[in-house]
Amino acid sequence: MRIELAKLLLQKPDVLLLDEPTNHLDIEAIQWLEEFMTTYYGAVVLISHDKQFLDTVTNRTIEIVSKKIYDYKANYSKYLMLRKERKEQQENAQKNQQKIIDHTEALIDKYRAKANKASFAQSLIKKLDRMELVEVDEDDTSVMHMRFPKPALSGKIVLTVENAAKTYGDKLIFKDANFIITKGEKIALVGRNGEGKSTMIKMINGLTKFDGTVQIGHNVLKGVFEQDQEEKLDQNKTVFETIDELAVGDVRRQVRNILGSFLFRGEDIDKKVRVLSGGERGRLALCKLLLEPYNLLLLDEPTNHLDIRSKEILKKALMEYEGTIIIVSHDRDFLDGLSNRLFEFREGQVKEHLCDIKEFMEKRKLERLMELKSVVQPVVEKPVEKVRVVDVDLEKEKQLKLVKSKITKCEEKISTLEEDIKKLDDLLANPETYKEIANDKSFFENYDRLKARMVELMKEWEELNDKVG
Repeated sequence: MRIELAKLLLQKPDVLLLDEPTNHLDIEAIQWLEEFMTTYYGAVVLISHDKQFLDTVTNRTIEIVSKKIYDYKANYSKYLMLRKERKEQQENAQKNQQKIIDHTEALIDKYRAKANKASFAQSLIKKLDRMELVEVDEDDTSVMHMRFPKPALSGKIVLTVENAAKTYGDKLIFKDANFIITKGEKIALVGRNGEGKSTMIKMINGLTKFDGTVQIGHNVLKGVFEQDQEEKLDQNKTVFETIDELAVGDVRRQVRNILGSFLFRGEDIDKKVRVLSGGERGRLALCKLLLEPYNLLLLDEPTNHLDIRSKEILKKALMEYEGTIIIVSHDRDFLDGLSNRLFEFREGQVKEHLCDIKEFMEKRKLERLMELKSVVQPVVEKPVEKVRVVDVDLEKEKQLKLVKSKITKCEEKISTLEEDIKKLDDLLANPETYKEIANDKSFFENYDRLKARMVELMKEWEELNDKVG
């Protein structure tokens, strides 16, 4: 995914068409993409189920519903509020129109039998025929219903990891992993792709060899959702057969009800797995977790291919779940409020963070800024011995200082320009102010000028840093 995005961005197109660009990206890559998109000079049209990504990147939302298209000059969260207002306006308009129709029909019934009023009654009938009925858009209320069964009793200590390490050949993934997870905790594993999060899930599940100790607690019953879980489903089986063969005991009598709660109803349960969409396969894979009273859920990217409402349902079910959860996810909105203890996999180490995802992301953002500062303006920490310099290129040193000064000034200009663009974006995103500026040609000329200037400054900043390097 990163390679495909890099190929697109390097072409510098005028329009970017992105369909689920955040799928399979790690949190840091998503955050970088957000920052890139907010200053991108071209137009971006995207489909995404990442709520936070939509709120950060977009300033316009197009909704397709009931064979109609609605255009909102707002990001996703504001669109939800505006859509609610539109629905209320439609309902009120429909009620008012129905009152007019009822009153008109009453007049027709009253006068149609009277000879001297027959023409009046006919005119009212024609008026009703010409009336364009107000329609209220039907909401798609088909969402899955999910509630995990009460977990079986387990010991206080669910998982103990001591000096765990994993290598693939000569490549070290991580080492010296040490932590204990107790009953009822909800733990998130975070970090960049390839750092070992999914590998840790496999180690806990006993699917790969490793060094050190990973010990499951007393009476722990694991339910597992792997990152490629939907791809491992038997393509030739039906939806019903996939779940029915795993169900045992009393649960077998509830298979149809369980499938129905995951939106597989009627003829849908007889569909072959191979014809299902990515979202349908994801729901079917999640459905398997409801077949037994698991007290430990190992979830690796469970929200991939799920729509926003389905993710909200899954999150609510996990928050109500009484067992223990270890989850790998790059969806910040999904993790928000779900876990307040994180394990970060980074540069061969596993580090514990006693905070939620928002605080963690702020920490990482600050660290990246410090790293960038150290690259742009390197600081010599160790004292340098005084040596006799035989041949010093004074002109070269002077030029280097001049370039560094230009870099600092360039960064200040970029910071100021970002604030100016943000203010204009806020005006565009607000439906009220947008109405005032929609036809203001000078506003959009100034907006385009600022965007173009941002591109120039970023290019200048890159060229200056190349000289320092």
